[in-house]
Amino acid sequence: MTHRLRTAIAKRDALTLAEIYRQKPANVQSIVNPDAEKLVDTLFKQLKQVFPAARQTNLRSEADESAAKKQWIAAFAENGIHRREQLSAGMQHARACESPFWPSPGQFIAWCQQGASRLFGLPDERELYDMVMKYSAERGYYQSAEHYPWQSYSWSSYSWQSNACWLMVTQLYSEMRALRLTESELRKHCTKVLAAMIQRLEAGEDLPAPAAMITRIHTPVSNEQGLQYIAAIRKKFNLSSGSSKR
Repeated sequence: MTHRLRTAIAKRDALTLAEIYRQKPANVQSIVNPDAEKLVDTLFKQLKQVFPAARQTNLRSEADESAAKKQWIAAFAENGIHRREQLSAGMQHARACESPFWPSPGQFIAWCQQGASRLFGLPDERELYDMVMKYSAERGYYQSAEHYPWQSYSWSSYSWQSNACWLMVTQLYSEMRALRLTESELRKHCTKVLAAMIQRLEAGEDLPAPAAMITRIHTPVSNEQGLQYIAAIRKKFNLSSGSSKR
């Protein structure tokens, strides 16, 4: 806390407090990660070539561009976009985009994430949804999820042998049934699950392969043992052994 702020609080100087409050956002916004700032500077130069209409719409002045860069830096930090490889994946989608208009930070982040899914050999949201539907249609033919012949199946160019695909599909199938998800809700879940899986793979997590669970076997007891258990329960809860009369 600065001396000026302490003095303003002590004197209850509303005008000074209001002035300090107005100055605070500018000071906070000026503090950015230098590396992130360089990445976004380079990215904006490339995007302006791909989306020329931005000079007449979103980026009319240096002030507009500076404000936009701060928003993009914040959006990247919030969504884990911090590597040149991720931005390169986003630029691939940008160059293929037919619109001449500047994308939103959210749109570009989605492009980066789609590129990351390709990098790890994962499907996109639409393909993941189709995989869940295929699994859902065939799951009932097998004793358990682990008995599903996932090792011999492939979907498009994405192998079911991928532990990541298997974990995502079975998780989404369980959520779909437990939460009674509609098609639109399931598609949203696909997006979230895919983003979470990409983060796990980027962190270098070793994903376990599906393994069949040991069947829980019920061992019946003899009639004599059963009576002993019943007697022990009655004794514990002070229950009468005789039948009650009505």
